[in-house]
Amino acid sequence: MITTDLDKEWDVLLKKLSDQFGDLDMQGVIFLIGVQELGKGYMKFKKDEKLEVMHVAICTLLEPYGHYEFVGRDEEGWPHWNVNDKLPPLKPGQQALLMKQAIVDYFKSEG
Repeated sequence: MITTDLDKEWDVLLKKLSDQFGDLDMQGVIFLIGVQELGKGYMKFKKDEKLEVMHVAICTLLEPYGHYEFVGRDEEGWPHWNVNDKLPPLKPGQQALLMKQAIVDYFKSEG
């Protein structure tokens, strides 16, 4: 997919999510995905738990690319993954592009 198509899909998705949840950026979308994947419904998170929720989202988003493998949930219901391979070093723009693509793909598979 060329970048302009991805940008269009990203803008449509971001508008849809922002209409539903308030003004969001990429980090906000990642947090929403983490909450969804955690599956505990609405709850307040401590600062360190928010980072863990975002980690859940990142692992979920990058699992289809082969970077993580889901291994199960712990006794508190938190999901865990093994790292399959390290991501190659990416420049910030490349990281953003990868995450945009992964988020768009996530919502396509959900929808």
